[in-house]
Amino acid sequence: MSDHGNEAVTSAQQEAAAVGRAQGLETGWTVFSYLLAGMAAYGIIGWLIGRAVHVPVLFPVGMLVGLGISIAYIIHRFGRQQAAERPRREITGDR
Repeated sequence: MSDHGNEAVTSAQQEAAAVGRAQGLETGWTVFSYLLAGMAAYGIIGWLIGRAVHVPVLFPVGMLVGLGISIAYIIHRFGRQQAAERPRREITGDR
């Protein structure tokens, strides 16, 4: 018998595994970029306001606020995605 069928299955499994890893990397880089962008954007806003009112502590406060907003958005976006993928149980009143 020929091993061409087994090679095709192995190749398809390897390709599927590679696609899964790529999707995981994509999600990881997206989360990382949200964290950095939130810190940078709100850090700059805090720095500008702190410079205008002569309160230098607003720069790190802005960075922390940006980090908090980024984490909340990541939980909202990716938490919803995983919740939608889970099968839902029907709730019945006869239990």
